[in-house]
Amino acid sequence: MGIATQIAQLLLSLSILVILHEFGHFFFAKLFKTRVEKFYLFFDPWFSLFKIKRGDTEYGVGWIPLGGYVKISGMIDESMDKEQMAKPPEPYEFRSKKAWQRLLIMIGGVLVNFILAFLIYIATLFVFGEKYLPTTEVDGIWVDSLGMELGFQNGDKILSVNNEEVANFSAILPELILSSEKSLQIERDGKAQTITLTQEDIALIIKNGAPFYNPRIPFFVARFSEDSPAEKAGMLIGDKIVGLNGEEISYFDEFKEKVFVYKNKEVTVTVLRETQKQDIKITVSDEGMIGVTPSGEMKEFYDFKTIEYGFFAAIPAGINKGYKEVGSYLKQLKLIFSPKTEAYKSVGSFISITKLFPKVWDWEAFWSLTAILSIMLGVINLLPIPALDGGHVVFVLFEMIVGKKPSDKFMEYAQIVGMVMLLALMVLAIGNDFLRHVF
Repeated sequence: MGIATQIAQLLLSLSILVILHEFGHFFFAKLFKTRVEKFYLFFDPWFSLFKIKRGDTEYGVGWIPLGGYVKISGMIDESMDKEQMAKPPEPYEFRSKKAWQRLLIMIGGVLVNFILAFLIYIATLFVFGEKYLPTTEVDGIWVDSLGMELGFQNGDKILSVNNEEVANFSAILPELILSSEKSLQIERDGKAQTITLTQEDIALIIKNGAPFYNPRIPFFVARFSEDSPAEKAGMLIGDKIVGLNGEEISYFDEFKEKVFVYKNKEVTVTVLRETQKQDIKITVSDEGMIGVTPSGEMKEFYDFKTIEYGFFAAIPAGINKGYKEVGSYLKQLKLIFSPKTEAYKSVGSFISITKLFPKVWDWEAFWSLTAILSIMLGVINLLPIPALDGGHVVFVLFEMIVGKKPSDKFMEYAQIVGMVMLLALMVLAIGNDFLRHVF
């Protein structure tokens, strides 16, 4: 059910985004009395799942859930309708409209995407508020092997990024990756230090996939592995590990590091069970583990802060959040085009997007992800690539400045080039996903 729920959330999110994006084009086309021949959710090569004709427009649902489209009369688009373009222009066609009208028709979709994202942020802040883990609440971090390689140690306390405090702990890594400077100020053994990272380090962080650090947590037993030495010795789910061979243990990472040296040896693990301490004799495996998985829910160990907004306060806060997200995504695109970071290897297709949605239906997460996807859709469509809205906008702006339209033949070739570029990007994204999730 988990994967099915993720797919259902993705399809609903995409349906909302595609319909509203295409409605933006449709609205301005109708406003300027331009004929819209088709309005489709999803693509419909060879056949459609549903269609109905109303006036001059055929409305339908395709069978390939990778987007959608409106087919506007007299416009060179992915349909490559050369027969229509060979005829003299009709008053109701796109090519007969004034340049500023064609410009609004083309940017209508992305305008709706940005407006939708801002409205979602306003609504979610009003309904759910803003929940986050304050950086000041985190009692140090524990790091993986990459973190160790970069110079971090278990127990380091993050103070700031580029000498600026970051209130939200989960925003530290994005801020570090996307900023022009790459330094973290930490506290280690009571002393402040600065760790500066290179672009090559950022490439390793991106390739790592998961964050190289996590907040330190106490060691509560959540579940046991198969043939767990700890379970066989009498440890129970819910026990809190507080000692190893008489030495006090406060955090999971401390225990993991210290028990590793006792491979194939018997150790005494002290647990707190309800209000009583108990010593349990356990033989550590040859891998340096006792077969226990800790509870990793941050809400169990840290006090998350919630900022609540009234209706009128949510409006500027939502707009500000949307503005920041647009800026953040533009920085991500810049990072993708930087060869040193190898961020292009992280580009994903619908497989990666599906995995972003939770495995249980969560409306707060659903709308937050839909807002982000709406911004992504808006920004990507503004890229000056033929076959995207941004490519058409560039040609219209060229016409408005120079006073002459590009020829239909040039537009046809540009459309083909744009479609090849998009196909290459899709192949890259799908290929990355297969390497990450299949092989």
